[in-house]
Amino acid sequence: MHLPLPLPTDAERVRSVLAAAHSMTVVTDGRRTEIRHLDGTDPLGRLHLHPAEPGGCAEHRPAIRMEFTDIAPTPVRDRVRARVTLVGRLLTPYTDGGDGADGGSDSTCVEFGRAVLETPDGARSYVGLDELDAARPDPLAFYEAGMLTHLLDDHAELVTLLLRLVRPQPAADPAAGSAVLRALPLAMDRYGITLRLEERRGHRDVRIPFPSPLDDVEQSGAQIQALFSAARRSSHRNTLPA
Repeated sequence: MHLPLPLPTDAERVRSVLAAAHSMTVVTDGRRTEIRHLDGTDPLGRLHLHPAEPGGCAEHRPAIRMEFTDIAPTPVRDRVRARVTLVGRLLTPYTDGGDGADGGSDSTCVEFGRAVLETPDGARSYVGLDELDAARPDPLAFYEAGMLTHLLDDHAELVTLLLRLVRPQPAADPAAGSAVLRALPLAMDRYGITLRLEERRGHRDVRIPFPSPLDDVEQSGAQIQALFSAARRSSHRNTLPA
């Protein structure tokens, strides 16, 4: 019997997407504004989210929608990993907090409606304010893009090595429709690494768990090396076609 692999909660995924975001789209008063200078600064640091007040005068508060797109840092097929939308109503005028000399200290109060997490498989989940407040971003969220691109650009052979840990083993015969043509790192979080296996007729994602979940980014090196060591010890070998 195989236990399910540990995964971040939906609230943790939302917080991680926000923490690593470099841009967002804000829709309010019928206008769409692209904010492109977040630079990995969690926008929740400038947003004060308040629970909705029963019987409040919602019609006098303009609606606001903040949209975030989580894009894989590596050149995989279908690079959008998730979309996050925060919906609510403005209690104070919106400011992007970065155009003026004192913009960084500006903040916006929002009556929180819901957070929506959408994934490429069509799944949609809703996260409440209590869940969002209780969750924390993944400890690797801010560093993940650099770690994945470094792994692919400088140690591509180690990505192939990790295929030995995939169960069941992917087909290696290029004549087979399910044969792996290319394997790329797609994501990394405190629980493990996700590889995207690109096949002739599509692709699929496989998770390779760390020996134990990370509490801090400084623990990542030892955990990643543990995976490489386990892969080298594996008797199952898999070679991608040249």
